[in-house]
Amino acid sequence: MKNIFKILIPSLFILSSCEKNIDLFPQSNLTTSNYFTNTLEIQTALTGCYTGLQAPLLEEWKMSELRSDNSIMGSASSKSAPNKDLSDLDLFTPPTSHQGVYNYWSTNYYNIRNINVLLNALNVNYDETTGVVTKDANSVEISANDLKKFSSEAATLRAYHYFNLVRLFGGVFLIHEPVQPIAALAINRSNVADVYKLIIADLQYAIANSPSLTFATIPSADFGRMNIWTAKALLAKVYLTLNRKTDAIPLLNDIISNSGYGLLPIYSDIFSIGNEMNKEILFAVRYKAGGLGLGSPFQNLFAPELSGAAIVNGDGSGFNNGTYELETSYASTDVRKAVNIAIWPTATTAVTSNSRRVYPKKFITPVTTVNDGEGDWIVIRYADILLMLAEAQGNTASSLALINQIRTRAGNSTIPLTALNVPNDQRFADSLSKERRIEFAFENVRWYDLLRFNVTMPLQSQDAVARLKANYAFMFPYHYSKYPSPAPTLATIQGFVTNDKLLLPIPQREIDNNTKLVIPQNPGY
Repeated sequence: MKNIFKILIPSLFILSSCEKNIDLFPQSNLTTSNYFTNTLEIQTALTGCYTGLQAPLLEEWKMSELRSDNSIMGSASSKSAPNKDLSDLDLFTPPTSHQGVYNYWSTNYYNIRNINVLLNALNVNYDETTGVVTKDANSVEISANDLKKFSSEAATLRAYHYFNLVRLFGGVFLIHEPVQPIAALAINRSNVADVYKLIIADLQYAIANSPSLTFATIPSADFGRMNIWTAKALLAKVYLTLNRKTDAIPLLNDIISNSGYGLLPIYSDIFSIGNEMNKEILFAVRYKAGGLGLGSPFQNLFAPELSGAAIVNGDGSGFNNGTYELETSYASTDVRKAVNIAIWPTATTAVTSNSRRVYPKKFITPVTTVNDGEGDWIVIRYADILLMLAEAQGNTASSLALINQIRTRAGNSTIPLTALNVPNDQRFADSLSKERRIEFAFENVRWYDLLRFNVTMPLQSQDAVARLKANYAFMFPYHYSKYPSPAPTLATIQGFVTNDKLLLPIPQREIDNNTKLVIPQNPGY
């Protein structure tokens, strides 16, 4: 049974409708100064911050997986508004007024606001000059250990939000304390380096203040909460993104040697709703079915459209379809293929058929009520730790051994480790990139990998733009050529993706509604 923190929602943190400017400190939160007085109230507020992870995740697959070479928008022939919005992301042509982009942006900032209110109540502060997060004395009736634990969880949550934002938008508004709406108008975008400075400071604070419990000793009530290993894993990925590989290596080795997390023997068991928060999962956004308003919608969103009850109760929306290129990337012996993807109507449907759908099977679990599923969304798991270490170490026998752990579980042949058979740097980079792609298919990992590998593995055969153009070429006869008349040419589609368009646009509302500052838009929009 899932623990209670998944179903408590504090009234101070209920999500309301979005206003014109980011509502960093609305009237409903004016009582927060006298609300946070004891452990229960702090716990309740923190629960609200965990619940706040769900709203951004509803949009994140569109911002990441859909723009990668793993996924395409639903029906190429559809002219409906929802499919148009998805198509704009898939083709790198989103307008600055794109609703999904704005929803993702605003829900991330809404939860950052909640986290800032909580950290402020605990007197946890960030110094922009020194780049350090510190905790001052406070009057909350809470034990020193609980204060450290709760504040470190909140700091990790804030780092997670900003890490996603900076990778998708570049420089964003750096808000690390409660701010009145009028004062917020005077805050412009920070540069990328300053955003990463806060992310690193938050994670370093969390690592310094989190209890060092191994997986086997974590209380069941804390499953799904941020812990020291989550913070170290996130910080390692931050360091890899910044090409600070030597800083990432000790963090990853520490997790491997001391955390108690590890690979499950059977790949499919990772995603079983009867085996949630297992030893492979370091961080997941949790969902709870049962009419509580906290169920997962992804079973119905990702099941094939017009499949009725054949795939999931209540039919599917047909979103996040896999590419035929991804489908053909799996070896015939690879057990991950049958877990990650399935074909609708049947596996024998011709790949040129308009009705054929490759859907993310790993997210399809039974539901009683539409959009009220039980399955959690995994963000970081142990396989990622192993492959990140291989990436950080580069082309070595040790790195190949790490990749082979993943390949062996998948039922694939291993990469030979003898000196004569160690691949060159380009082959190593290509092998690692492909292994990560098929291991983490549909988990919102591929897009961030494509961005990171431009810097950390430049010896790949293709950079991100070239890889996406190659995917368009592969998928053109199966999908993009079927767009409504006049269908775009392959050259036109390939021309849409540029280095500038690897970033999303800053939502136009943020620019238009600021009466004090000129907010710069990202180049290319």
